[in-house]
Amino acid sequence: MEIPFMKPPLLLIGQGSHDDTGAAEFGRFVHRLRCRLEESSAEVSGGYLAKAKPRLSESVASLVARGHHRLVALPLSLSRMEEFPAAMALEQERHPTLMYDYGRPLGPDPRVLSLLAERLAEAAADVPRPRSLDDVKPRLRVVPSIPVEEPSEHIDPAETAVVLVGEGSTDPAANAEVHRVSRLFWETHAYDFMTVETAFVSVTPPGVPGGLERCRRLGARRVIVVPYLLFAGGMLERVWAQALAYGAGHPDLDIRCAEVIGDCEVLADVVIDRYEEALQLAEGVSA
Repeated sequence: MEIPFMKPPLLLIGQGSHDDTGAAEFGRFVHRLRCRLEESSAEVSGGYLAKAKPRLSESVASLVARGHHRLVALPLSLSRMEEFPAAMALEQERHPTLMYDYGRPLGPDPRVLSLLAERLAEAAADVPRPRSLDDVKPRLRVVPSIPVEEPSEHIDPAETAVVLVGEGSTDPAANAEVHRVSRLFWETHAYDFMTVETAFVSVTPPGVPGGLERCRRLGARRVIVVPYLLFAGGMLERVWAQALAYGAGHPDLDIRCAEVIGDCEVLADVVIDRYEEALQLAEGVSA
């Protein structure tokens, strides 16, 4: 029996990992979208491609069982997911009546860049410099085990560099997109800073230490590492760990670690716009 929702449901798709923190934040964001869109008669569900639960297949089966045979599938990602087309094709094989419209990835939306600018500003504030990984885990509410240093001397933005860190991919186009975001971010929000360099957590160079080293050689006195990531979790901790390990060998360089974009209303606005855009494109094709 059809449930009383007027619009096709929104299915948010996550990459999936074994990290509980990232899964919890993904779940909170799905709940935020559910509260926002159910007011306009649209159901929201979420599923992962791998590793975490609920899996994409479970979420699709649940929606179909409740009478939905058309949905908007939107990768909750800053770049395209290579596995997405094959995963949705498999779901259509499992559910022959299923139709879906594709929602674009989130980045580099101007509002995403603005959120990155907020995280940069927070990290750039003259606060005590972190000395251990535990010192930069406010989202995980971990009590620092090593005292931080006293606030450092004032350093101008012109002496401060930024390293924008993406996940890293085997897809050259996805990596090139992160470089493009770095340039857009520099020209639109970080033009007072010395430079915005690009680095990656894994898979492809340069890594975080490589990005930091380039900034040091350019003469930066402070470097702010800005993760180009949606949610906290293991990937973020890897960024922080690599930055702090490099900093341990370069004590004269003030290295700051910004937080991820995170679950917030502005990010929800971007997702809702992607959802509405997908619906409008589908209506235009069918007209």
